[in-house]
Amino acid sequence: MRKWIFVIAILFLCQIAKSLPAADLKSELLKILDIQKTAWNKQDILGFMAYYWKSEEFTFQSGANRLRGWNALLERYQKSYSGENWGILDFTDLEVKVLSSDYAYVLGRWNLAIKDTKKEGVFTIIFKRFPEGWRIIHDHSS
Repeated sequence: MRKWIFVIAILFLCQIAKSLPAADLKSELLKILDIQKTAWNKQDILGFMAYYWKSEEFTFQSGANRLRGWNALLERYQKSYSGENWGILDFTDLEVKVLSSDYAYVLGRWNLAIKDTKKEGVFTIIFKRFPEGWRIIHDHSS
């Protein structure tokens, strides 16, 4: 009987140990989204873009459009959201799914309040861990 209790206790502890890194990764990714939101709301586009993969292989999809490359996304944001069109950003309904120690994705909703109007939609972003930290390698927003 003691042997079975010991085996069950070991399995339980192993399960707890496996879930801790996933919880840490989730909070790390949610912190990145909070940093992005804060940067956007300060009209700091480069701060907002800091966690996107600075590569021509980065992809962004919205509606029927697909962009490739970090610079293309930066130009899109600068063209679409400048001056009075900037707005206040918020993220809600966030769900982080850890795929491995180096990959995860986040589902959520974005809300952008611009003057008296509100834009909103959903997104899926895919994160990859690089030596310099987590970066968004794909963003699908609609």
